[in-house]
Amino acid sequence: QPRPSRSSDVMTRVALKAVTRRQGNNAALVDGDVTPEGFELTFEPGVETVPGLVGTFRRMVRGLEFDVAEMALTTYLCAREHGVAFTALPIFLVRAFHHGAIVHNTNRPIGDPRELEGRRVGVGRGYTVTTGVWARSVLATEYGVDLSRITWVLSGDEHVEAYRLPPNVEPIAAGGDLEQQLLAGELAAAINVRVDNPAIQPLIADAEEAGLAAYRSRGHYPINHCVVVRNDVLATHPSLAAAVFDAFAESKRRYVHWLGAQPLETLSGSDRLYSRIQQLGDDPLPYGVETNRAVLDELIAHAMSQGILTRKPEIESLFAPSTVDLVA
Repeated sequence: QPRPSRSSDVMTRVALKAVTRRQGNNAALVDGDVTPEGFELTFEPGVETVPGLVGTFRRMVRGLEFDVAEMALTTYLCAREHGVAFTALPIFLVRAFHHGAIVHNTNRPIGDPRELEGRRVGVGRGYTVTTGVWARSVLATEYGVDLSRITWVLSGDEHVEAYRLPPNVEPIAAGGDLEQQLLAGELAAAINVRVDNPAIQPLIADAEEAGLAAYRSRGHYPINHCVVVRNDVLATHPSLAAAVFDAFAESKRRYVHWLGAQPLETLSGSDRLYSRIQQLGDDPLPYGVETNRAVLDELIAHAMSQGILTRKPEIESLFAPSTVDLVA
């Protein structure tokens, strides 16, 4: 829906506090060119970077500070199991392959990922971080690694305070640093860390191609982020969930149209990945429950096997009822 130009129209809209990182598929929404029918979203400033956005995940999980918020998907699953009062909409803002998120020290190389068994592997931030879940799933699914035989060493804590770590997961020692331990050989590898050292390289060669191969062979196309709304806000405004879905969908439509007109060689980062998926004839950012059922099932299964969830949720129960049948 185009943003109304008359101030009287805006005044009749319900004002809500929202947070999302501006990126291609939601830029029109953040910029105000698209807006949910009947609502006015005021977006939190200062979340242009990943660390800025991650901070808002914690604020939403622990304090419900926003009415509408972008949220890491595994954090959402964990938070729901522990009773946090928000509900997702099937708007999947970020997708990525995570083969390249697993790095090792080439001065102390790992020849086969199964060599990680019996050793210590670092994890940037918390164990429930979605990138870590997907990266560990690659090790288990594609390389036969027994994840339970690895000691996972965390650089941070969990957004969901009530969550308890599995016995083979531990925080880094006080004063410890994942990068230094990786360089010193105290860690065999690490996931979801940024190390500015040429000796630290992805464990899986040609990571982007490996991800695309997994996509072609088994439909592996990981979701990282969704959108959540506070339960009390949903109860107060029954039309909100569908209106927000439609607005994000329109913003995505504009982005995908733009993306299709861009030469691949001019793109980088997520734009480049989405363009490659688009060139295969597929929607690079499908929204909706049914069209994402297989990948949601996959993530839930990994969250169960990795000790992040103790109960398998029904997929439909995770999303606002008015959005379960919506597709974009």
